This record gives sequence, C-alpha cells and structure tokens, in this order.
Amino acid sequence: MTKRPTHYQEFNDPQARPRHTGIASFFRAPIADDPAEADIALIGVPFDGGVTHRSGARHGPRAVREQSTLLRRLNAATGVAPFATARVRDLGDCWLEFPYDLTTALDEIAAYYKNIHASGAIPVSVGGDHSISLPILRGIASHRPVGMVHIDAHCDTGDDYMGSRFHHGAPFRRAVEEGLLDPRRVIQIGIRGTTNVADQWGFSTASGMRVLGMDEFMDQGWAFAAAEARRVVGEGPAYLTFDIDGLDPVEAPGTGTPEAGGITTREALRLLRALRGLNFIGGDLVEVAPSFDPGTITAFNGASVLFEILCLVEEAWRKRGAGSGMHG
Repeated sequence: MTKRPTHYQEFNDPQARPRHTGIASFFRAPIADDPAEADIALIGVPFDGGVTHRSGARHGPRAVREQSTLLRRLNAATGVAPFATARVRDLGDCWLEFPYDLTTALDEIAAYYKNIHASGAIPVSVGGDHSISLPILRGIASHRPVGMVHIDAHCDTGDDYMGSRFHHGAPFRRAVEEGLLDPRRVIQIGIRGTTNVADQWGFSTASGMRVLGMDEFMDQGWAFAAAEARRVVGEGPAYLTFDIDGLDPVEAPGTGTPEAGGITTREALRLLRALRGLNFIGGDLVEVAPSFDPGTITAFNGASVLFEILCLVEEAWRKRGAGSGMHG
C-alpha cells in the first residue's frame, strides 16, 4: 500500500519526499513501460560486452539510478525544471536477450531505440560501455546524420581490435561510416592519455572532427571548449555523449579505462551548462563501473552529469515545440 501524506501535502509528489524513501528510479521520476507516456525517456543499458579491458559497466545503470535519487527537481544554476514541463519517465532497462554476441547485442539495442524514436520520446541513456552509443544513434539518427558533442578521454574512433570492429573504442568511426554522424559537426573534448600507436585516433581529424585535447582544454578553459562546441555543432540536430572517464580519476575512479589528468566535475558542469540552446536530440552517460568505485563517488558524479544532460535535452525539446513530437 502506498503511504499518503496526512500533513505535508507537497509530499503528494513523490519527488518532493525525503530522498532516502521510495523505489530508486532515475531522479525518482515516475516509472513507465510505454514510451508513448514519455516526452523524455530515461533508459539504462546494462551492457559491457564491448569493453577491451576491465568489465563492470553493465552495473552502471543501477548504481547511477541509486545515486540520482540524491538530486532534486530544479537546476539551481540554470533555473531549468525538467520535470515541471516534460513527461520525464524512467523506462527501465534495455536489457539484452543475446548479450554474448556483440553485433547481435548492438542490433538488439538499435531495434529498441528505433521503437523509442518512433514513439516520439527523446532518449537519455545510461550505460554500459561506450559501444552502446552506436546502436542508439542507429535508432534515432538513421534518417540523417547528426552532430555530436563528445566528452571523453578517448576519441573512440579506432578500428578492428582482436577481431571486432564494434568494441567501445570504435563506435564513432562506425557511426561516421554508417552515415549517422556528420564528422564536420563533431567535437571531442578532453582527449588524453597513452596510446599504442602514434595515430590511434587519426580517423577523427582525418574525417573532419574537431579534437580538443586535454592540454588545450587546460590552457584555454571550459568556456573556450563550450564556445568551440557551439561553433562546430551549429544549429542542427546533435547528440551529447559523456564518457565518465572524461573526468579525472580522482573524481571518477569507477571506470574501466581511466586516464590521468582529466576534467574536474566542476569544469564538466560548467561546460555542459554553457551548451544550452544546442539542438540536442538525445544523450548518454557511459562507462560507470561500480566495482572500481570506492564511496560511490563516480556514480554520484555521473548522476550529476546526467542531470545536466537531462536539462539540456529538455530545453532543446521545449525549444523545438513541446509535445509536437519533433525530434529535430
């Protein structure tokens, strides 16, 4: 039986109740089965079959859900109140029936997101490893290429690795080849770390992507990075993807492929808020691996980043015409 308030009537809204109560959904949003009930669909993708080293990101959606219950309804920095205007719903997980075959699993995810797209809902997803971004784009961008803001330690534009072309280090090369991304409208921010070959991410620059490495980010600052993102992406439809290893390992140790010297959470939040007004048609947060996450700091910072992504997507949805079903 659901407990109803007898004194504090504002607690009729479950999101206003004490944050340690209730069933954990993303941001304590209502849970729904039917995407037609949602303007913005919060979705977990518990799949890490594309990792090249440390697994564990399949548990990311559950950890981020739990930590997201600590966040409140209003973005105090921007004034955005995504739950007040949009039907934001937690649609549960895109769990997989065939997780042991990578290409089949990605096809399964793509089919799920095609249904989400057909319903008119805008997806905001939590992985899982970064290979999930490719099938999400297949689901929502197959009718035209889109731009992308990509925050990460790695470009993820590699090629074959140990017999696979679809691992988490290659989704955006595949997305360009499949006509899902316009590389001239893609910016990759925070790239750093060691590589095995000198030109490991050469596809990014050769195809026309703007690669803003960590050294340039530190020299120029988050505001410059945001201005570059606005310049590169322009006014057309765009996707926003945030790999938690874009953050410094001090603030996000719980990930499979950490790289020293990353973006601080404070810088990441300022960067994301400076992207307001871009025409985002979806977004994701990936690579949270709770088994490497002492104190749940990574999941909490991931949930905080996810809230900013939700706010950006909601504003873009509202700007396009709330309730019109327009995807951009």
